[in-house]
Order: sequence, then C-alpha cells, then structure tokens
Amino acid sequence: MASGVVAALAYAGPPPLTLVRTFTSWRFTPGVAAAVAVLGGGYGLGLRRRPASAGAWPRGRTLSFAAGVVIIALVGMSFLGVYDDTLFWVRAVQNIVLLMVVPMLLAMGAPFTLLRDQLPVPARARLSRLLHGKAARLLTFPLVVTVVLTLPLLVLYLSPLYEMTLRSAVASAVAGLVLATTGFVYFWTRFRIDPAPRTDPYGVTLAITVVEMIGDAVLGVVLWLGPLVAAGYYTALARDWGPSIQVDQWLGAGALWIGGDVVGLPFIGVVFARMTREDHQKAVVIDAELDARDAERAAATAEPDGPQEAERPRLWWEDDPELSHRFRRR
Repeated sequence: MASGVVAALAYAGPPPLTLVRTFTSWRFTPGVAAAVAVLGGGYGLGLRRRPASAGAWPRGRTLSFAAGVVIIALVGMSFLGVYDDTLFWVRAVQNIVLLMVVPMLLAMGAPFTLLRDQLPVPARARLSRLLHGKAARLLTFPLVVTVVLTLPLLVLYLSPLYEMTLRSAVASAVAGLVLATTGFVYFWTRFRIDPAPRTDPYGVTLAITVVEMIGDAVLGVVLWLGPLVAAGYYTALARDWGPSIQVDQWLGAGALWIGGDVVGLPFIGVVFARMTREDHQKAVVIDAELDARDAERAAATAEPDGPQEAERPRLWWEDDPELSHRFRRR
C-alpha cells in the first residue's frame, strides 16, 4: 500500500487515458503548428498562384494533401501528442503514422508538380535537372529506398535514440521529421504522381512493399519477445494507471506491426490503380500509332479507279504472327 501511495505521489504525467480523453485531450505544440502552417499555407498559396493556363488542378490532390496536414496536427497536438511520452503504444502509433500515413497523403497531393506549374521557365528547368540528376537517381535507387524506408524504425527502437526522444523535445522533433521525410521520399518515387528521378516498374514497388512489411513484422516480433525498451524511463515515470510496462510495449509492438501492414493495403491499391492507368494510356498510344501506320499503308496501296480490297486498312492483329491465323478474314 505504501509503495502504491509513493508511486501515485511521484507520478506527474497526464491523467489516466480514457475514451473521453482521446477526444478532449489537446496541447499546443509550436513546432507542429509551424509545420502545419508552412505546409498548408504553402500549398494553398501555390493553388492561388497557379496559372489558369496550366489546366484544372485535380480536387483529389488537394484533399489528399490537406488530409496529410490535418493528420500532422492530430499526431502532434491531440491525445497522441499529450500521451506520447507516457505510453509506449501511443508513441508507436504516432511514429507509424508519421512514417506511412502522412507521407503517403502528402505525396498524393503532388506538391512538386504544383511548384513546377508556377515557376518561370528557367527555374522550372533547374528543378527538373535537380529531380532527375544523378544524385537524385542514386538516392532513389530501389535498394536504397528500401533501406531508407525500413531502417529508421529499426534504428529508433533498437538503439538509445528512442529514450532520447522521450527525454528531449528536440530529439523527438528531429526523429519525427526524419520519419516523415524518408516516408515521403518513398511514396513520391513509388507513386510517380510528381516528376520522379526514376521510372522503375511498379513490380519493383510491390517488392519493396513486401520487404517493408517484413521489416515491420521483424520489429514487432523483437519488441514483443525482446527486453523492455527505455525501461528506466518508464519505470521512473511511475505511472499508476493503464497497462503495465510490459503490456504497454506489447501493444506498441502490435501497433507497429499490424499498423504498418494495414497502411500498406491502400498504398498497394493506389499502385495498382496507377499501373492500370499507365497501361491503358500506353495501349491508347500504341493503337493510335498502329492505326496511323495502317492508314498510311492503305493510302500507299490504294487504286485510283475506286475502292478495292487493298484499300481496306489492315488491323494491327493481322500482322501479328500468332493472331493473324486465328482472325484471318475469309
């Protein structure tokens, strides 16, 4: 009894987390507010200054980017920001959202395309050279991107860096910025909604996604079965409510593992949608080229007296060695 009283007196964190407090607990974080203002204000200004000659801007891009900015605010200033130094699982949710959800939405907003549309021609050329230069191509090489996506969480949780983020607001802000930046590089280069340094096949993207899911699983298992992370910090916190330190870490391991895989599902859906769209666009171009070639051939072999059989445009499959015998006209 005495030890419980001492622990209760020693605890100086936020009150017990309840369902109601998940909606009512808020705090103002200047760094998060600044990031929201810069990203949201910059995107909004870009939309206002974008010339009408550039065409209509897709509404879905604006909604995606706005959702990403709103989630940044929620991660840093809602109950996730209030309890991120108190509960392991809350910090885990915060980190997986910063790595996977926020960057995906920001990349779907096509910020580089928005920036390019309002730049003068010389600056636009410099931006294109920067995005397609050797350094950018090297940094976005599939193997490099895979490491960039999977390594940050492993380093964060399996090194003293995690406890530093609990004790230092600066370290926490830097870690969050690194997670969001590395995630954005991944989604930007994989979606290719914006101009990207590489045009790797979407199959490579799906392979990287599988590797990332394996990385989430490995980290989840290590945190589930391994020793307590930042045990000294959480013990000294003397939290007298909620799950035990061990159960709290188990919950966080599940959030990192399952959360990463769940977020990967809509990403795969977007990739398949873009792959289908690009295949359709390529098919339209190929069909147009084949039709133009057939029209030229028909014009070259036409007789001046009137329409003959030779004047009929040949369909593309009539010249295909595997299909022509199946569809030969009788």
